[in-house]
Amino acid sequence: MRKKITDMIQNYVQEYQRKPGITSQWGEPLVGFADANHPDIFKLKDIISQQHVMPYEVIEKPTIIIAYFIPFTKELADTNKVPGDVSSPEWARTYEETNKMFGELNKYLIEELQKMGYEAGISKEATTFNWKKLISNWSQRHIARIAGLGTFGINNMLITKKGCCGRYSTVVTNLDVEADKPLDDNYCLYKSKGNCGICVTHCPSGALTVTGYDRKKCFQVCLKNAAIYKEFGTSYADETGKNANSAGSEVCGKCVVNVPCSFK
Repeated sequence: MRKKITDMIQNYVQEYQRKPGITSQWGEPLVGFADANHPDIFKLKDIISQQHVMPYEVIEKPTIIIAYFIPFTKELADTNKVPGDVSSPEWARTYEETNKMFGELNKYLIEELQKMGYEAGISKEATTFNWKKLISNWSQRHIARIAGLGTFGINNMLITKKGCCGRYSTVVTNLDVEADKPLDDNYCLYKSKGNCGICVTHCPSGALTVTGYDRKKCFQVCLKNAAIYKEFGTSYADETGKNANSAGSEVCGKCVVNVPCSFK
């Protein structure tokens, strides 16, 4: 069943990028299976927010969270290497096209799982952003870590065996498969060997340091890009279901391109 789910995701992405009007291309997805009752899941209420959604609030008696990473291409990453705080238009467009694909892919996965007799669902918080606290109450990256897909770097991104240049999504289900475990190794060169830290020098807002991350500084850059890239829309709603803060693409991506962990 694990292989079947992985193949479904990989095949869907391959077919999706051939659809008319889709300009983005993606690498081969990585898929992991998190224990929906892993102790680290419950710790997210302390790490992220007391309002962080638990898997049992998505479906009754969940066992697994399917987490997957969709890598961007090196060609796309190269477009976003330009110094400064303005992202490339290609980056903004791919960001939004990826999020749109997630919505359709997750719907497909849920329907297919239900056909096989399983329950499945997604948290509505996965596409909702709290513009006051600057957090989401469903952390795709933290769940992907629990699914064994990667480890966090000082760029605040999850680094996988295929790098950190890409995006994550998740589906909660009651599949009866063996769960993956969080990785023991650390893929971040600064955390594991004390060198690198290039992502810090690339951060245009000063939000990244070797000791922490200032989400307010980071978000100001995202808002600047949102004001520029309104043509692609925004994938996120606020907690009322409206795009209250902007109707543009809140992107940056400078800390995940042109660094050693972009692609591995």
